Amino acid sequence: MIALHGVTKAFGQNRVLQGVDLEIAQGTSMVIIGGSGTGKSVLLKCILGLVTPDAGTITLDGQDVTTQDKDAFLARFGMLFQGGALFDSLTVWQNVAFRLLRGSLARPKAEAREIAIEKLRRVGLTTDVADRYPAELSGGMQKRVGLARAIAAEPEIIFFDEPTTGLDPIMAGVINDLVREIVTEMGATAMTITHDMTSVRAIADNVAMLHGGTIRWTGPVNELDRSGDAHVDQFIHGRATGPIASVR
Repeated sequence: MIALHGVTKAFGQNRVLQGVDLEIAQGTSMVIIGGSGTGKSVLLKCILGLVTPDAGTITLDGQDVTTQDKDAFLARFGMLFQGGALFDSLTVWQNVAFRLLRGSLARPKAEAREIAIEKLRRVGLTTDVADRYPAELSGGMQKRVGLARAIAAEPEIIFFDEPTTGLDPIMAGVINDLVREIVTEMGATAMTITHDMTSVRAIADNVAMLHGGTIRWTGPVNELDRSGDAHVDQFIHGRATGPIASVR
């Protein structure tokens, strides 16, 4: 469904992406791993069209993303941001229904609220949360609201940027389970960026490691522990010594 071939991107002398080749099949969950500053977020932004690659091609359903109508293109995506990225001045339900209240997907206010409450229930939040403000919620509840917003418009593709960052292990497990359940239920294509190996094993069908500006290894999650790549082995086991440390 998503294919990247020879994608490069530099910011001045900093060559972040140096020829990324990656394919994500429809209805599968791909998790991108790699150290901080390796370009995972830049890669995601290139797919969304927020950053323009210097070279290479990115296609969605075989069509170059740069030639597609922007509004129609972005309407196919949902996004769970790393920090939640909720609007402080809007109530919870207005945050969840943000996309449904404006643009080409606009619905009547009452209908948008009803959908928002349904999605809040789906992520385990009660109806009374709908009229609260983000500041009144815990970090785990804010993350669930962000997840509800990501799925509110029934997107075909969902991106998750560090979905468990800042959460305790129990809440991280809850979010991992929700992500996996929702992606499976919706039949969505998912791409996740994370450092959390527990998340990787919980939500991935396939894993790709980004290092040195290229995809170092990619394969099914059940082959991760026998990748045969020293970089992957060091990263997934959190070892201080190895080829990654030697180039820093």
